[in-house]
This record gives sequence, C-alpha cells and structure tokens, in this order.
Amino acid sequence: MRQYLAGKIRNIALAGHGGSGKTSLAEALLFKAGELDRLGKVADGNTALDFDPEEIKRQASVSSSMYPFTWGSVKINLIDTPGLFDFAGGMYEGVRAAESVVINLSAKDGVEVGTHKAYDLAGKMGKARMFFVGKMDVEHADFYKVLEELKAAFGPSVCPLVVPFVNGDKAECYINLVENKAYTYDAKGTPKETAMPDFAHRLEGLQGAISEAVAETDEALFEKYFSGEAFTRDEIIAGIHKGVKTGSITPVLCGSGVTLEGIDMLLDSIVDHLPSAYESAGEVAEDESGEPVEIVCTDEAPLAAYIFKTVADPFVGKLSYVKVVAGKLSSDVTPVNSRTGQQERLGKIIYVKGKKQEETAFLTAGDIGAITKLGETVTGDSLCDSKRVVSFQKTQFPRATLSMAVRVKKKGEEGKVAGGLSRLMEEDPSIAFEQNAETKQQLISGLGEQHLDMVVSKLKSKFGVEIDLIAPRVPYREAIRKKVKVEGKHKKQTGGHGQFGHVWIEFEPYDGEDLLFETNVFGGSVPKNYFPAVEKGLQDAIKKGVIAGYPVVGLKATLLDGSYHPVDSSEMAFKTAASLAYKAGMAQAGPVLLEPIGNVKVAVPDSNTGDVMGELNKRRGRVLGMHPVEGGLQEVEGEVPMSEMHDFTTFLRSVTQGRGHFVLTFERYEQLPAHLEDAVKEDARKMAEEE
Repeated sequence: MRQYLAGKIRNIALAGHGGSGKTSLAEALLFKAGELDRLGKVADGNTALDFDPEEIKRQASVSSSMYPFTWGSVKINLIDTPGLFDFAGGMYEGVRAAESVVINLSAKDGVEVGTHKAYDLAGKMGKARMFFVGKMDVEHADFYKVLEELKAAFGPSVCPLVVPFVNGDKAECYINLVENKAYTYDAKGTPKETAMPDFAHRLEGLQGAISEAVAETDEALFEKYFSGEAFTRDEIIAGIHKGVKTGSITPVLCGSGVTLEGIDMLLDSIVDHLPSAYESAGEVAEDESGEPVEIVCTDEAPLAAYIFKTVADPFVGKLSYVKVVAGKLSSDVTPVNSRTGQQERLGKIIYVKGKKQEETAFLTAGDIGAITKLGETVTGDSLCDSKRVVSFQKTQFPRATLSMAVRVKKKGEEGKVAGGLSRLMEEDPSIAFEQNAETKQQLISGLGEQHLDMVVSKLKSKFGVEIDLIAPRVPYREAIRKKVKVEGKHKKQTGGHGQFGHVWIEFEPYDGEDLLFETNVFGGSVPKNYFPAVEKGLQDAIKKGVIAGYPVVGLKATLLDGSYHPVDSSEMAFKTAASLAYKAGMAQAGPVLLEPIGNVKVAVPDSNTGDVMGELNKRRGRVLGMHPVEGGLQEVEGEVPMSEMHDFTTFLRSVTQGRGHFVLTFERYEQLPAHLEDAVKEDARKMAEEE
C-alpha cells in the first residue's frame, strides 16, 4: 500500500448500538472501494472485520478491528468497534485512535442507548461526528422518523445531507442535497442519476437547513446567506467540512450495507466532510516535566506516536497498534518509551487489514498501523524521538463492575489462570484481576456477563486452562459488644526449664479498626519486658475470630494484672497466655459478625430512579438522596451491603437498557443480621476445608 500524507488520510471509527449493522456497513464500504471481491455476512461468519472465533460464535464484534483502503486519492483507515456494552473497551480504543466517528443507526430501530453512548464518547474525546441511518432495505424502515429522533436527541447540529424518496415502504431513490441530484441503485449497488422526484416543500426545507447551517460556520458566508444569495457547491462543501470539524454540524446520511444503496455517497462524504489527520490528529501531550506540548501532525516533526491497542496471541506474539501523530515511524529508528524511559527495539511495521497483514517500510504522520514484538510497551504508552520525549493522554477505559471468583477445573492451574489473564489484560484494559489474600480467591472483573464469558472462553482456547466462575466470597469481620475481664494462664513443666505466663486482660469494643493495646499493670506483676509479647500474642490471635474465623476489628485490650516465674517465664509463654485470654474473652464478650457496607452512586435516567431505589431496598440497602448529574441523568446515592452487589451490573443494564452506570466504594463495617449468620459460618467452614 502506498504512503499518504496526513492531509490525504481519514481515520474513521464506526460506532453505534449493538445490532445496528456496523460490521455489515464496514463490509459494504470495503466492497464498494474494491478491497473485497464479495460481500461477507455476519450470520455466515465470513466478514473481513469480525474474524475472531469469539466474534464468529457470537455473531457480534467483541473487539475493535481495522482495515485501511482508498477512495479516490484519499486513504481511509476504518476502525470497526463493538456495539455491545460488555465490550465497550473496544469502542474506547477505536474512537481514541480516530479523528471522526461515523455513528450507525438502524432505520427500523432508530436512536438507541448505544447511539447516545457513541455520540457522547466522541464528543468527550473531541472527535467529529456523522450519522449513517442504515438498514433502509428492511421492513418498517422509516428514515424521517429516525431523523426527528436524532434532532430531538442531539439538537440543531443534526443536518441531513442524503435523504430517501419513499413511495409506500420502499426508498425509490436517494437525494444528495449537496449536489441537488437523485440516484437509483441496481441489484449490484451501482448508482444511476435519475430525475429529481416531486419532493415539493420538503426538499426546499431540507436544502434551506443545509444553507443555514453552512452560513453559521463563516462570517462571509453568513453575510452572503443573509443577503439572499445562493451558495456554490464548493462553498457548501467547505462550510459543511468546517462545521463538522468544529461540531456545529453533524451530517446525516442513509442507505443499506446489504444492497449497497447510498454507500458511494457515504464514502464521498467521508472524504469531503470529515477532517483529515493533518487537521485533527495533532494533540497536546506532556513533556518530561509535565508541561503541555502541542504536537502538530506533520512528517517534519520529531517522532511522536502512541499505542492504542494490543493483541497478545500466544502463538503469533504481541502486536501493538500504533497511531503516529508526528514524524515517521520506521524499523530503523529506536524510539523512547516515555513511561519506562527506555529505548524500544521495533519489530516489523505492518498495515493490518482485518486478519491479514501487509508489511510497510514506515508509517507517516497521521497514519495507523501496527508493530510486532514490542518488548515492554503496552496500551497507552507513547513512543517518541529521544530529542522530544512526550506522553500522550491515555484512554480512560470503562471501569469493570462485575466481579466473579475463579474455580479451576484442574487443581494446580491457578498459575496458568494468572498468566493467561495478564496477557488478556494487555489486550483488554477493561478486564481486572485480583488475587485476594483474605478470601483465598482469584477474582476476575469485567463489564458484564458476556464480557466475563468471553474471558473464560479465551482462557480455554488460547491458554488451555478451563475455569468456572462463582460468586465471590465476602471479607467479613468479627467484633465484640460487651466488656469482659478474663484470665489467660499458660503453665507447662517438662523437666528442666518450664513455661509460665499469666495475664489478666480486659477486652472491650472501641470505634476503630486495628487492635488498641494498653497496659494498666501495678506492682510489677507482669514485667514490662513481656508487654510486647502480650501484644504480639493478641495481634496474632485477632487474625481469626471465634464465630467463623474472620479477622477481629474494633477490639481494645488492656493488660491489668498477671504473674511470672523468674526462670520459666518467657516471651513465648506470655504470647500463649495472651491468646488463651483472647479465646476466653471473645466467647464471653458477645461476639458478632460484621459485613462490609458500600457507598453506591447510581446514575440513571429519571424514569428509572424508582426502579433503582426499590432494588437497593431489596438488597438491604438504604437510599441517602438523589441529585441531577451530567448527561441528563439522576444520581441515586445509597449505602448497601457489598455482599448484595456482585450482580448489580446485570440488573442495572437490564432496567436502563445500558444507559445507567454506578460506582461502588467500601464505606465501613456493620453488624450482620442474625438470620444470615448460619450461611456465613457454613461458607467459612468450606473455605477452611479447602485450605
């Protein structure tokens, strides 16, 4: 593939709701551009961009994939991103690498939650946006209904550029409002200009809306519009291009990825209306001292690039997807990784075309490709010329909210689980893994049930380890409710030196976490040099409570009295005496189990606040309040036992269709209701048996 300057490169991410037809649209774009000799189908598992076995099995994208192609004199780097919320990490990395986002909608289903999420993410990352209303060939497709939904949801920037002329249920032709021409399409998707249909006042209104939007982009154009002069075609294209770049215009086009209707006009619009890499790929990075540095997208500048995606395959090796912001990236340079400060040896530089790869000598500024076998470099790292070391902003991936514990099918394969997951986390930063020392469990966290199901599947297929996922154990605590005074006496005669330690300790509850140890000994009944041994004995003892073996918190222990033997007493004897006093005291002091309580903040649409409040109450929680937050959502705040929240992600996604999100943080411990104690004791017994 020949090289292109940044002004002739368009980096485009396809995004939208799951099932809206993004991958089919990508297939149509590649076929129309001559990259493919036939149209693949998601249902048949033969599309160019859904080639992963997991994607073929699920008939849905689970990660971002890319395919560069040309249209006219312009190179388009197309990044197809997942629409399912469980795989949102792929959308984040794809949008991060692009300058523009084409948001796909179904002409039948209209504006969905995924439409909002893609639009909001593109806006948050400062990307240009364009809507494509696809599936115009399906039954009950209604472009104009969808257009009204777009205007209602996203405001006056929404501006149709291609609209259908509908007769009955079928689009008879498509009207390009910029060119003021109508086109029909044959069975192969080849356009043919036709007479403009009788669209009367609607056509005038749509063209007037374009002129008004263009007039807003430039003072000279506004004056021309105000004076009643018509814009030339070049002025309209230039005005739309400027408006799209600044966000004041969001074009709307339509067609079908199956019949190829309107695909040529979408390609033309990508070239004409969306910003080039030269215009929009430049970024503000940070230098080594943390000061902002503007990086302009040009070949003449020192090298500055960042890794936006990693594929870690146990057979092929590591593949790092790179976006070159400035300079040229070639195999004969040795860039510096700004995170590690070390130089990085580069492997082959390639263009990725779906599952195929094509070697290239270098990547120019604004272009996207991949590097093989990078050593220490991971997703989010920046690669730079040693003369100008900078760090680009890292992608803030969505936070994992569903955690499950691992149960290996073959004993002893826990290490293989950890090793495999570390590789999968390189690929997907929205996966989290923790080895919980207290509950003795390996915990995997992800964005939802399908996300974790895919992790399980990949661990088996890529790393040969089979696991089941079970509900994670909860780290309970134990405490006391009463003050008691108890004796601990350790006396052992074995001939020669014996062992003797004797203490009286007062135990009482206090408002704190760690053991609070004090002494109130008179007359030297326990020598001071044994005080640390008594405290150490108690510190060891509180690691296991008397109810279910959980650590004890909020315990104050005061050493009051005791006795010693000048020969047989030792630190070990007093440690043992302290632990005996602990066991006796805990049993008498009204021991109770404590459960962790979390603070939860749930952002949901206004219509779902009642559902969330009701659900928190069902989960033994209490609502603290509610207030509006960004995105037109309401935030419900509450406190709820952590043991009730491990599957809250699934509930929230179901009730809000994916619009809701939440943050759960540990707050404190509270007493567990008595009727739940038996189940906790039984689980603790099983955990002890496993150890």
